[in-house]
Amino acid sequence: MELEAIYENVERRDIQNTTGPQIQSHGQDEGKDLKRRSRCLVLITVGLGLICVLLLVFIILQNITITAERDLINSYKNTVEEFNQTINSLQDNYTDLMTEKHQLQINFNSLSQKKLELETRVKDLTAEKNQLQRNFNSLSQKKLELESKVTSLSDKLNMDASKRVCFFISNELKSWSDSRQYCRERGADLVIINTEEKQKFISSLVKERAWIGLSDTENEGNMTWVDNSTLKQGFWLRGEPNNQDGNEDCIELMPSHPALNNWNDLPCSEKRKGFCEK
Repeated sequence: MELEAIYENVERRDIQNTTGPQIQSHGQDEGKDLKRRSRCLVLITVGLGLICVLLLVFIILQNITITAERDLINSYKNTVEEFNQTINSLQDNYTDLMTEKHQLQINFNSLSQKKLELETRVKDLTAEKNQLQRNFNSLSQKKLELESKVTSLSDKLNMDASKRVCFFISNELKSWSDSRQYCRERGADLVIINTEEKQKFISSLVKERAWIGLSDTENEGNMTWVDNSTLKQGFWLRGEPNNQDGNEDCIELMPSHPALNNWNDLPCSEKRKGFCEK
């Protein structure tokens, strides 16, 4: 505002000088210089104003740029944080997946080992089954042979009709003397075995341990049958008779052992079924 007032005063003086009486030439030159100075001053003022405006615009633009850069940097920071969170999450997922993969690998190896063991077991069971089948076939053949021998023995035992023999076994477990009494009450007596053929035949009929008609109750060490005949041929288990504890005086037949040698001595008070012969 002050510059504009000075400018107006200068112009007003110029007008007054042109309309008033003419002064000396030296005053005219000073007026021209003053006018030129005023114009320069105006130009300088305008230039300074433009510079201020430009500075103001620059400052505003700089602030806008800084704000935009700050927002951009904040956006970049947020994006970087999100990326970092995503990377961390992916890293955690990767770690979990690797752990799960490792566990699955362990499970796979364990299952593979079990599969190999089962395959080996199947092979062993198949071989065992084949062996059992062969044993079964062999036993079936032996059974047929034994049945044939039993039939032959039965035929031999029954050749003489006048001497036909009947065998039966008691239903109750009794001592040797009670078992003999059981047989006598039914017109029989405990069985007498005096031949190898009869031993095999009786053994094939007996399914559990049973008394036979042999003892040394009358004379220790002198085995006699219930018909008072002396023992001529025995079919003893290995190590028998041993008269353990000094009171094993009666004889049983044990079918769980080989058919030919299955006699055992034991106390007469033991409970067994009696095998009777009539």
